Amino acid sequence: MKKLVLAAVIAATTTGSVSAATIYEGKGLKYELKGDFQLQLRQKVGEDKDLDLEFDDMELKNRVTYELGNDMTAFGQLDFSYDDSANDKYDGRSDLEEAYLGLSFGDVAVRFGKQNLSSDEFGVEASYEEAGDAFDELIEDGDDVIRVDANFGNVFVSTSTELEAKGNSGTDNDSSFDVFVLADLDVAQVGFTYLTYEAEGASDSQDAYGLMVSVDAGFAELAVDYSTAELSSTTDLDVYNLAATFKVAETTKASVGYNSYDEDGADEVGTWYANVTYKFPAQKHVSVFAEIADNDVDDEEMGYLAGMRVKF
Repeated sequence: MKKLVLAAVIAATTTGSVSAATIYEGKGLKYELKGDFQLQLRQKVGEDKDLDLEFDDMELKNRVTYELGNDMTAFGQLDFSYDDSANDKYDGRSDLEEAYLGLSFGDVAVRFGKQNLSSDEFGVEASYEEAGDAFDELIEDGDDVIRVDANFGNVFVSTSTELEAKGNSGTDNDSSFDVFVLADLDVAQVGFTYLTYEAEGASDSQDAYGLMVSVDAGFAELAVDYSTAELSSTTDLDVYNLAATFKVAETTKASVGYNSYDEDGADEVGTWYANVTYKFPAQKHVSVFAEIADNDVDDEEMGYLAGMRVKF
C-alpha cells in the first residue's frame, strides 16, 4: 500500500522509521533495526492461475544516526530484501535494496546512494497487490540517486535525480529527474508529481505526470489519483485509481478500489479490489489480511489472497 497521510510521508522520508527497534543509543549515536515480514497465500488474477505461497515482504532495514549539533544529523541506511530468495527467484545478484548516506538540517534532508526516487511516493491505491500507477512503467529507484526531502509545515517537497553514470561498469546508465509535492489543505490533501526519464541509449526523454487527492469524509478516507506517461514517441499510458478506506473497528479497516490501465494501441483494463486488515490489539504491528480482486479481461478469473504481516 502506498503512503497517503502527510505525516506518514514525512516520518518515512526525513526522520526515518517511527516503528524501528532501537538496538543501541548513546554518545549521539543511534542504531535502529526495522523488519517487515509478510507471507500470503495467493491466487493471481488471470487465466489458469494456481494458489501459491508468496513471500511479499522479507525486509531488514538498518539505520545509523549521529547527532552533529546545531540541529544537524548524519545518517546512513542499509536495507536488505529477501523476497526473491524466498520465492526461488534469486538470480545471483545482491539482496541489497537500499544503501545511502545523508545529512539532515532541521526539516531538510539530503541523501546519496541506492534508493527510491521521489516519484515513488506518489499514489493512493489501497491494494495489497493489484493496483499501480504510470510512474511504475518508467523507473522507481536507482543506484546513483541524489534526493532532497523538505518539510515546510503543511507542505512536503521531495526531488531526486538518477545520475547517468555513463562509463561505469555494472550500471544501466539510465537517468531521471523528478519532483513530488504533497500539501495538506485541511479539507483535502493534494499531491503532484513530475518525472522525466531517459533510458540508456535513447535519443529522447520520456515524461510522466501525476495528480492525487484525498479527502477525510469522516466515515471513510476517499482518494483518487491520475498519472500519465510517455512509453514511446507514439505510445502513451494513462492510469487512474479510486480508493476508499473505512475504519470498521478500532483494530480493523477495510478498503475498496478501482484501477484503470489504458495504453495506446491496447484495450483498457479495469481492475477492482476489496480487502480487510485486522491488527491485533495487543500488538499493532502484527496483522492478518485478505483481499479479492478481478478485472474485465475476457476469460480471466478472480484472484484472492490471505496473509499475515509482522513488523517492528
